[in-house]
Amino acid sequence: MSGRGTGKLARLVLRRDRIILPIWVLFFSLFPVSLASSIKNLYPTDADRQEYFANNASNAGYRALFGPAYSADLGALVAQRMTDVKVIIALISLLVVIRHTRTEEDARRRELLAATPVGRQAPVNAVLLVTVLANLVLGAVFAAGISGLGLAGGGTLALAFALAMSGILFAAAGALVAQVTSSARTARGIGILFLALCYLIRLVADAGGPDSGLAWLAWLSPFGWLQKVAPYTDDNWALFLLVIALAAAFALGAYTLNGRRDLGAGLLADRLGRAEGSPALGGPLALAWRMHRVALLGWAVAFGVAGAFFGGIADEAGQNAGDNETARDIIARMGGHESLSDSFMVSLTSLVGLVGAGYAVQTVLRMRAEETAGRVEPVLATSVSRLRYAASHLFFTLLGPAVALLLYGVVAGLAYGASTDDVGGELPAVLGGALVQLPAIWLVGAITVLAFGLLPRLSAAGWVALAVCFFFGQFGAILDLSQALLDISPFTHLPRLPGGDVDALPLVLLLAITAALAVAGLAGFRRRDIPAG
Repeated sequence: MSGRGTGKLARLVLRRDRIILPIWVLFFSLFPVSLASSIKNLYPTDADRQEYFANNASNAGYRALFGPAYSADLGALVAQRMTDVKVIIALISLLVVIRHTRTEEDARRRELLAATPVGRQAPVNAVLLVTVLANLVLGAVFAAGISGLGLAGGGTLALAFALAMSGILFAAAGALVAQVTSSARTARGIGILFLALCYLIRLVADAGGPDSGLAWLAWLSPFGWLQKVAPYTDDNWALFLLVIALAAAFALGAYTLNGRRDLGAGLLADRLGRAEGSPALGGPLALAWRMHRVALLGWAVAFGVAGAFFGGIADEAGQNAGDNETARDIIARMGGHESLSDSFMVSLTSLVGLVGAGYAVQTVLRMRAEETAGRVEPVLATSVSRLRYAASHLFFTLLGPAVALLLYGVVAGLAYGASTDDVGGELPAVLGGALVQLPAIWLVGAITVLAFGLLPRLSAAGWVALAVCFFFGQFGAILDLSQALLDISPFTHLPRLPGGDVDALPLVLLLAITAALAVAGLAGFRRRDIPAG
């Protein structure tokens, strides 16, 4: 039978993820409960919720970022703020499935399994089984936790199932792209691109409101379907049938391809290079450029688009905080000063800085991917030293975020200045606010370098550091965490521009720590075995 051994492989998946899987499930089931409790405290009366609902209905930026609020009911406001949580759950599920399928083939461990009495479909069965059950447990824990807020039981179940189905759908999508592509890196790229496209379609559809000519686009995105379930308002359970059908189609495609393709191959084969190398590939920096150029272009374009959007909505969004003192305090705390529009612009730029840190982590981990694929040793067998090889990749860790943030700062500054009728004053301030994110971004990259050099098996520690920064930066103010906890993130110590003062000392200290961590990581890389397990 093609599924023989599924149970044993499922236990293997659980053993390998015995630490990260429970953390993921508990955090993304309990954190939304905490967020929901904060929303209840933020809008305690019907008048507060009605004011927020009215502002939301008139603000394209809010609708685009969080989706529409279908009513002023507390449950509807909670469901609206779960939009980003669904995206994160979907991303994690996607990456988990790719890790246990295509990554295993890249590492040639799947071949060892194929030599045992294990069915052809068992590896896909196992990871989908574990991921689906994990998402269902996540939804169940969330439903149990949020029930204490006194919300309607039917809406709670609908919202919990929406969170679970966002992960299940993209788990199936991950299984499919793992069969289509011939490398884990390509599978992750296509999977994340598909997720981003679904999110972008929903964002555009919701930005114009329900009466706009683009509202129909929401039916082209599974995030739009989950949004239209409208927990606590309509509870449209029938829409889950669309999500389940699409997930089933993805899973069926994955099983079909997995049963027919050659092990290690995919529908999208790696493109062969030229028979003779270009003179431009005469050194490690040129080789690194060939590896990073597409990603650099993609990130730069994405940051430019984000700059146009964020810069255009910041002024209106800040003004729409209205007379809700709690909301105004949160925005001011996130931005660091009293101008709500400037504070909102600061909080959006901080989010962009966190995304830029993800790009920095990605560039460092490309070295680890090349090492585990066995492509580093031939390069080091030439006259290229280890430090020169590492420096060629780290050049893009420094340059890439700087280029992307420069483009973001210019575009956002122009858009924000146009909305406030002060382009000349706002452009340099917003651009400065973007560029001061670099020391914190480079520090997260340096943490990844340290792990790569000293403990290469734990190179993904860079993603953990980024997750910590993201949590404290985006939700610390909402959850009213202490300043001592917020100070754990290097982004907390950055100048808050526009509207704030610049203190050079924190920037110098961040750069010094970055240099020390990077030097320690490079020293470890210079001495350790290659490849290292």
